[in-house]
Amino acid sequence: MAPYPIDTALGPWAYLIYLLIGIGFGAVLEMAGFAKSTKLAAQFYFRDLTVLKVMFTAIVTAMVLIFLASAFSLLDYELVWVNPTYLWPGIIGGLIMGVGFIIGGFCPGTSIVALATLKVDGFFFALGTLFGIFVFGETVDVFASFWNSSYYGRLTLPEWLGLPTGTVILGVVLMALFMFWGGEHLERIFGKKDLSREPKIRYAGAVGLTGLALLVLFAGQPTLEEKWQQMADTKEPLLDQREVQIHPGELLHLVHDTAHPLVMLDVRSEKDYNLFHLKDARRVEPEQIRNIYRTVLDPQNNPVVVLMSNDERAATQAWKLLAAQKVPNIYILSGGINHWLTLFGKEAAKSVSNDDSAGDLRFTFSMALGDRHPASEPDEHALPEGIQYESKVKLAKKIRRQGGCG
Repeated sequence: MAPYPIDTALGPWAYLIYLLIGIGFGAVLEMAGFAKSTKLAAQFYFRDLTVLKVMFTAIVTAMVLIFLASAFSLLDYELVWVNPTYLWPGIIGGLIMGVGFIIGGFCPGTSIVALATLKVDGFFFALGTLFGIFVFGETVDVFASFWNSSYYGRLTLPEWLGLPTGTVILGVVLMALFMFWGGEHLERIFGKKDLSREPKIRYAGAVGLTGLALLVLFAGQPTLEEKWQQMADTKEPLLDQREVQIHPGELLHLVHDTAHPLVMLDVRSEKDYNLFHLKDARRVEPEQIRNIYRTVLDPQNNPVVVLMSNDERAATQAWKLLAAQKVPNIYILSGGINHWLTLFGKEAAKSVSNDDSAGDLRFTFSMALGDRHPASEPDEHALPEGIQYESKVKLAKKIRRQGGCG
């Protein structure tokens, strides 16, 4: 299933593929006329909207094909990098780039295309881009708090709008086609373009793209449960062989080890969580588990994620949903909160005889103490003498940040 780990499979030869893709992308931009600053700047005066039409065609075509492949399980969308959203820095950065685009006639990518074709204005714009990168790198600490503000994580339009993916795909395609239609009429009015000379094949393209969008709509996207079923053969053995259930002693070590970020997710009911929970453990609802990158996790921190419930059952179900989302470094607290309290909270909590099969909290408290109970943050040497455990946490490779402007 795509995407394929080309760099792992081909080693250094992967860079040849990247080079060929870059050359092909640059050639397409050159054939579209994007090496001419006058043509690029003309879009802001509504005389030539080639930039709008070419870039939006590429965007919607890629969007439709990605989600069509995902609908038929040919591609795992969870492994496709989506730039995290930093709302206000993104808006301000977009405005700055837009002003630079109007003044200089290029964006960073098209300036490289112009430079490759030996255009003088492209050369100076590329130099300006490098100077801007240098200035930004030297001054980013001054506005770092704003630069990292309004973080929304891996936010996509379907999540933001609360609509099915297929509905959003069809809506974006129809919006793009409307923009193309409106753009052509703006070119006719302001650029005096004769629309009768435009290629008729564009109508067939519009019909075909709409048809594929409708196919995405009716095919739907695989649920997390369906994705888990596709990977169960390889992941179930990890659960059965207890490779991902970590001992409370190892979690205690992780809590006091500042070398690696730790995220503890408590999937119990609000009642049990309020009675007792580990310090810094965050209670998560089922829907938060299903949108984990947007609501809880920042994958750039590459944290160790430990799930916990009263026993292991609810945490195991949550583990499967996170595994289906390709979240790395996920583990389950062995024996759950009940095991934790058995080791660290005997004196302060009274054991009760609940049915082990019910997933209940087998301890009672005189009041809801939350993380104020001594067992919520034991001393790093609090593990009873003589108890040993096998360390199981192994950090997976950190997710690489990618993306940028074409």
